Amino acid sequence: MQTFLIIVLVALMALVLYSLVRGIVAFLQSHRADVDAGGQRQHEMQLLQNKMMFNRIKYQALAIVVVAVIMMIAR
Repeated sequence: MQTFLIIVLVALMALVLYSLVRGIVAFLQSHRADVDAGGQRQHEMQLLQNKMMFNRIKYQALAIVVVAVIMMIAR
């Protein structure tokens, strides 16, 4: 059981990293010119940033729950 939970934890940590990088890339792609001009691309990048950062928080919370379960089992 512990091995399975550790595998799940590593997968969740990878998803956290993926979401973080994807959100930062979306942030960097919204150039200053896009901000000044407004437009649809700026709106799309903001939505992607929000989605990725929300996913990051979700995966982090799940990883914390898995760590708590591992600690309870180890007792």
